[in-house]
Amino acid sequence: MSESPKLTARQQQVLDLIQSAIERTGAPPTRAEIAAELGFRSANAAEEHLQALARKGVIELVGGTSRGIRLKSDTLRSLHESRIKQFNLPLPSLAQLALPLVGRVAAGSPILAQEHIDQTVHVEATLFQRRPDYLLKVRGMSMRDAGILDGDLLAVQRSKEAKNGQIVVARLGDEVTVKRLRRHRQHIELVAENPDYPSIIVEPGQDFELEGIAVGLIRNTMLM
Repeated sequence: MSESPKLTARQQQVLDLIQSAIERTGAPPTRAEIAAELGFRSANAAEEHLQALARKGVIELVGGTSRGIRLKSDTLRSLHESRIKQFNLPLPSLAQLALPLVGRVAAGSPILAQEHIDQTVHVEATLFQRRPDYLLKVRGMSMRDAGILDGDLLAVQRSKEAKNGQIVVARLGDEVTVKRLRRHRQHIELVAENPDYPSIIVEPGQDFELEGIAVGLIRNTMLM
């Protein structure tokens, strides 16, 4: 395995922040959030560090979205391996997860019903901070500004609970949707990350259920 690129202390801070944001909310931070968290005077300073990380091959920048930051799979792997080495455990670099790939979900039926599973996909366990239970094929561009695009495979951990601000898979009536969860005093809001799409307001008593939380993303071309 090639050596990890050498990062400055600031670049390492930015990388750690990106990783922790993805682990916590399922999506990378915006430039403004990076600047605020690390005390930069402007989002442009954050952008300079992101460009440097991209040049070093640690991250990939996706144009046109405020959260268009992706950790490269090699970066994820090396981060996980370095953590594991600290505890003197064997490296699980060859550990594979066999995850069901869920396509279109029929109205009102369980998300993991056999008829929804298009195939089983084998991926490296080290790509994910938290173990997913299935992959959901993303349809549409409502989460574009979170870097989640049509055709992407969203790694989902089954859960009936989610923290405020996490990206979730939710069932509203007969429809399954991917949105960012916002809890308000009187209602729940399912927020689209694209100004062309409205948020969904869930009032008390509505037929609403959480199916899981996003724990990672695979661009479909990575599996070709």
